[in-house]
Amino acid sequence: MFLAGSRFIFFLAFAVGALVLGATFYLEYGPGLKPCWLCQVQRFFLLGFCFVNLMAYAHAPKRVGLWCYSLASSLFALGGAASALRQVWLQQLEPDQLVGCPPEVACSWHDMSAWEIISMIYRGSEDCAHVHWTVFDLSIPELSLLAFLVLIALGLFQISRSLNCYKLPRGCDVK
Repeated sequence: MFLAGSRFIFFLAFAVGALVLGATFYLEYGPGLKPCWLCQVQRFFLLGFCFVNLMAYAHAPKRVGLWCYSLASSLFALGGAASALRQVWLQQLEPDQLVGCPPEVACSWHDMSAWEIISMIYRGSEDCAHVHWTVFDLSIPELSLLAFLVLIALGLFQISRSLNCYKLPRGCDVK
């Protein structure tokens, strides 16, 4: 017997993701912290995670759909965790090991390929390495990494539920 239906877990994952996304916008427009490009990439992954989970909640998938939505959700969370981990690593580097401010990405669209732009964003800059704000002695990227780990756990839980559904009789309903 399942403790919670899959629709509820998709909604819970959406709500947690939306709460984290709301916190990022509060930090930008409340205290006025300007997000770097790695922060923007993390927002993209978080927005994708929220969208997938909201669509899964609305769709109420069964077996295969549950697996597909859960996998997509987990992949968005993994991408966000990788971006946050990269930023945490950049914050641990010495200032002389960091790349200076790269050219503005919006201006680079005409001069660089997409792969070069992504590489430039993940290479990071001094802006990505500065710790502007902490809570409980954790920086924003560290908190972001923790949030993405929770979201990954929710996605993996849904994947395991979808795989266990195949072991149940044909009338399996994971709600």
